[in-house]
Amino acid sequence: MYRFASIGIAALLGACGFHLQGALATPPEMERTYIAADDRHSLFYRELRVALDSAGVDIVDSSIDATATLTISYDETDQRVLSVSARNVPTEYEVYYTIAYSLDNGRDNLLETQTLTVTRDYTYDSTLVLGKGREQELLRQALVDDLVRIVLKQISAI
Repeated sequence: MYRFASIGIAALLGACGFHLQGALATPPEMERTYIAADDRHSLFYRELRVALDSAGVDIVDSSIDATATLTISYDETDQRVLSVSARNVPTEYEVYYTIAYSLDNGRDNLLETQTLTVTRDYTYDSTLVLGKGREQELLRQALVDDLVRIVLKQISAI
């Protein structure tokens, strides 16, 4: 019984076009990539570097040794108030992360400058300051994870 159900589910998933996402392929021009960034300590830079390394890209320390240069021209995160209470106290915030990046191989621009912004919002309670601070950190990490995934998908489409 369970065997037939498993086979039926697998057949339905295959028929609708579902397939597991494998590792994203990077273009051959990115064999040795230099990442040019003003802030090499930002959360996005560090996560992108790890993701590219995991994808098989050799990250080099100089653009001279590189077959491609990934330039991060903008890398900023902040938060803004979304709503306030009747006493003019913030009750909801939006955390956002914006990056701009481009990719070239020294001769050609492989990917024009792309600007990406991702946002998340959360409710704020002044009696839970420590917990909300941790929630904000987790939201920023989730935003960076989303940005890295988007960047890798855009690069793999080249």
